[in-house]
Amino acid sequence: MAKVVVHVMPKAELLDPQGAAVVSALGRLGFSGATDVRVGKRFELAFDREPDEVEIRKIASALLANEVIEDYDFQVEVTA
Repeated sequence: MAKVVVHVMPKAELLDPQGAAVVSALGRLGFSGATDVRVGKRFELAFDREPDEVEIRKIASALLANEVIEDYDFQVEVTA
């Protein structure tokens, strides 16, 4: 068994309106110190075998991330 965790984030050079809204809300709620927030997505995929890197990249670019505006990375966790 294997679990693949894919993290998808907006590209660093692009504005993140959701992140800006979170920073603003934190200030209104009395939390200080946060100057930037980036909001992303986390996907956990379970496999009955260990997938190879090429397969994971195909899945991420075809379905999980819009590579025009998002970057992604992933980790493979193999379990017994």
